[in-house]
Amino acid sequence: MASSDEKPGPMPGRDDGTTPGKALTVGQQVIDRGAQLMTTSMKPINNMSQYFNTFGMYSHDMSRQIETHHFVSRLNQDFCQCAVYDSDLPSARLIGIVYIISEKIFEGLPPDEQKLWHSHTYKIKAGLWNNPRVPGIIENSELQTFAKMYGKFWCTWQVDRGDKLPLGAPALMMSPQPESTICAEMVKKRDEKYQISSDNLISSRANIAPPENLNSYADHWKQSGKGFAIDIQEMEMKTTAPLP
Repeated sequence: MASSDEKPGPMPGRDDGTTPGKALTVGQQVIDRGAQLMTTSMKPINNMSQYFNTFGMYSHDMSRQIETHHFVSRLNQDFCQCAVYDSDLPSARLIGIVYIISEKIFEGLPPDEQKLWHSHTYKIKAGLWNNPRVPGIIENSELQTFAKMYGKFWCTWQVDRGDKLPLGAPALMMSPQPESTICAEMVKKRDEKYQISSDNLISSRANIAPPENLNSYADHWKQSGKGFAIDIQEMEMKTTAPLP
C-alpha cells in the first residue's frame, strides 16, 4: 500500500479536480436542511468557537505548501482540537485534523512523541496566522496563548496533488519556521482575499512572547534535516477469540 509521500494510482472522477459523485438533488437538499433544523446532536460542531487560516508544509516534502482553514473547539484551557478544511466555503473539503496543546502538557510527552509536534510562535509573529474579522484586542489575547502552544497536524486528503478522494496514508504536516520559506504568491493571494496586510500583522505582533523554553524536540526537522512519512503495513490481526 502507498505511503504518505507516494502519489496514488489512477483515481475515479472527472478531470476538473472535483470530488467524484453526482450533484445534490433538490430532494436531498430539502432532506439535509430539514435534518439540520431538527437534529439535536450537533453539539460538538456548535462548540467550534474560532476560525483561523494559515499555511502548512508536508513533513516529507517542504516544497509542497498549502493554505489551511482551521475551525477550533476548546475542550479546556490546555487542549484544542481543529477540523481543517481546504477553504472557508460551504463546498470546502475536510482535509485533516490538528490537535493543539499547552506547553505544560507538551513537556510531559515522551521525546519520540514530541518530534511529531510543531511550534506556533514563528507563523504567528510572521503574519502567517490570520484570524479574519476578529478585533485586534481579542485576537492579540488569543495569539499570546497560541504562541506558547504546540500543534500536531495530520493531513488526510492531499488535495494539492490532485487527489479527488482522501486516499492512502495520512501525512504529517510541519509549521512554517524561519528556516523555511512560504510561497510569497500564496501569502499575497491570502492577503488580498481577506483584505489584510501581512506587514501590518507582523508589526502588531511584535510583543507576542514565545514559550520560555522552546522545546528542541518540536519542529524536529530543524535539528535532524529529516521529516516523517507514514507507511501502511499489513499485519496479523489481534482478536479476542480465534477466527473460525
